[in-house]
This record gives sequence, structure tokens and C-alpha cells, in this order.
Amino acid sequence: MAKIPFLDLKQVNAPCMQSLKAAADDVVESGWYIRGTYCRDFENAFAAYCGASYGVGVGNGLDALTLMLRAEIELGRLDAGDEILVPSNTYIATVLAVSAAGLVPVPVEPDEKTFNIDPTRLESACTKKTRGIMAVHLYGRAADMPRICAFARERGLLVFEDCAQAHGARGVCAGDVSAFSFYPTKNLGALGDAGMVLTNDADLARVVRMLGNYGSEIKYVNKYRGVNSRLDDLQAAFLLAKLPHLKEWNERRREIAARYCQGIKNPLIVLPEIPNPPEEHVWHVFTVRTAEKKIRDALHAYLESHGIGTLVFYPTPPHLQEAYGNVPDAAPCGSGILGKSGDFPIAEKMAETVLSIPVSQVLTDAEVDEIIGAMNAFEL
Repeated sequence: MAKIPFLDLKQVNAPCMQSLKAAADDVVESGWYIRGTYCRDFENAFAAYCGASYGVGVGNGLDALTLMLRAEIELGRLDAGDEILVPSNTYIATVLAVSAAGLVPVPVEPDEKTFNIDPTRLESACTKKTRGIMAVHLYGRAADMPRICAFARERGLLVFEDCAQAHGARGVCAGDVSAFSFYPTKNLGALGDAGMVLTNDADLARVVRMLGNYGSEIKYVNKYRGVNSRLDDLQAAFLLAKLPHLKEWNERRREIAARYCQGIKNPLIVLPEIPNPPEEHVWHVFTVRTAEKKIRDALHAYLESHGIGTLVFYPTPPHLQEAYGNVPDAAPCGSGILGKSGDFPIAEKMAETVLSIPVSQVLTDAEVDEIIGAMNAFEL
């Protein structure tokens, strides 16, 4: 392991260890392990934290994305084969969910300053089949939701949000429905898989809940062809124990990000933009760019050799993955091929030139200084 690991989950969970152990004991002793009291309490608490009316816990983040889309289909607001605009540089889960729901993902290039979908490109991506936009708050920065929502209202489109990396970011949950992942590495992470759908739409929340429970609201009465995707009480109890710390953890991440942006002066390294207000970013990762892939790769090797863990989010955009780039989707109303090399040059260039450095709230000031020093000392 690197001297300064990219992320140390044992350290992240250490401040909550006693409450996590107590939560586990309570759940085990309760005798109720799926969709019980802890699940309901966390659904309500997290929905309130994010300013939403309803929260529905599900098995993981991908299920949250898929089920919110499927619910809109069941409610008659979408049809199989409808097109959903998605960022070309997102993690493939965003695209997989659209396909899994029987919809068609249409990639749209990002804004190079924010890494989020570029609102100025939405118009040219729309067709007669476009019915929705999936905004992804990549790296923890809120997408430009006022412009995205205004564009959607003018054209009668639904607005979906992939909030998997944006727990607590100001400006998210502004669309019709949002999906969260609580994968252990997230700003608010479980000790296993977990996810949630947030919305202000009571009908939508009800259908999502039914879809995740075999399509059933009343036992042995199945209205929809649902799946088994439910937030278990053990993970809900862990998340409920950690939720009170989220604001403090996000503030520490902002503090570290600000120090990086102030202290890193290397002309070979392009720093991310700090939004105004800064609360629009929770810095799930701190991602820098270089002019060329060879520089990024050299920086990655240099930092690793100095004991500093780094990761690339993400090395291959969805349209160049074998799942979408070479083999047409065999599912009914599938999305087919997203594109070929050169179709989305901004996403492709980002994949070649981005590198993320440690930004977890458990970093010490001395470690932050060491990382800044290493970044400034890097040369070709």
C-alpha cells in the first residue's frame, strides 16, 4: 500500500467504529433485517438531508438508476425505445441503467471546466425520440441544474440525476428524480452495497418501492415485473450512524481541495475549477489534467514511486467499451452501438489525461503538504 493511499476505508470508518458496532448489534438483536425500522429511518433522514420528500432504499446505485427509469415507464411517462441524453464521459453504470430499462442512451460531450454534461450541447443532441436528460454530478460537482432543468421544461423532457458521487452537494436533487449509491468508497459509504432513489413525486416513489420488491406492494400480489432490490437494515443502520458526520467530512474535503488549488503551481498540471459557491462540490475525487497522455502516465508513475496513491476516473469512456462500442445490444429496444473512436473527442481526451489524487477527509495537513510538494516537484 502507498504511504499515502488513495483512500483508506479503515481510517474513514474509524471515527464511527463504536456507533457502527452498536448499530450492528441492534439490527442483529431486532430480528428484522430487510425494510425494517432502520431502513425506514434512514430513508427519511437522507431524504430530509437532501431536501427531498421521499426516499426509497434499494440494493445498490445501479439499481437506483435503473428502477427510477423503469418507474417512469410504468407510470406512462416514458416508452421503451425513448432516448435519454447522458454525458459521454460518465461511468458506464449510468449508460447500463438506461439500456437495462429498455431506453436508448445518447452521449453528449461534457464541459471541459466542470467535467459535467455541457448544457450548450443538449439542443443539437435532441431528436424526436428524446424524452429525458440524465445529469451526472461527476467527481462530486453539481451539474448546471438551473440550465439543464430550464432546457428540459421548454421541451417537456424529464430530468434524471446520477448523484452517486455527490452526497451533500448543493444544487443536486433539482430534477424529477435522483439516484444515489452508498458504495463503501462514496462520501457517505455503507459497509457493503446500498442505494437510494429520491424524489418529490409520491407516485414515482411508490412504483420504485414496488419494483424493488418483486413488483409487489401487497404480499403475493405482483403488479409489475419487478426485481429483488431492497436496502437491508444492517447497511441502513451503518449509514444512519455515519450521516451526522457527512457535512463535516465534506467541509474537510473542500478545505483540502482549496489547499491543492492554492498550493499546486506546476505548469504541467491543470487544476480543477472550484465552483461558486464552493458548496456545489463535495470533492468525491480531486481530478487534475495534463496536456497529453504521456504526461499523465508519467505523473501517475512519479506519484506512485513517491508513495502517493492515484487513480484514473475513467480510463475508457462508455462508447469505447466493448459492451457498447463493438457489439450491438441484443436486448429488445436496446441502444446498439454508442459510437466509435473519434466520435466524442472531449470524453476521449479526458480519459487519456485525467488523474485523481487523494482528497479523503482523513488526510492530515502534513500529508496534504507532502502531496502538494510532490506535485510541484514533478517534471518530465
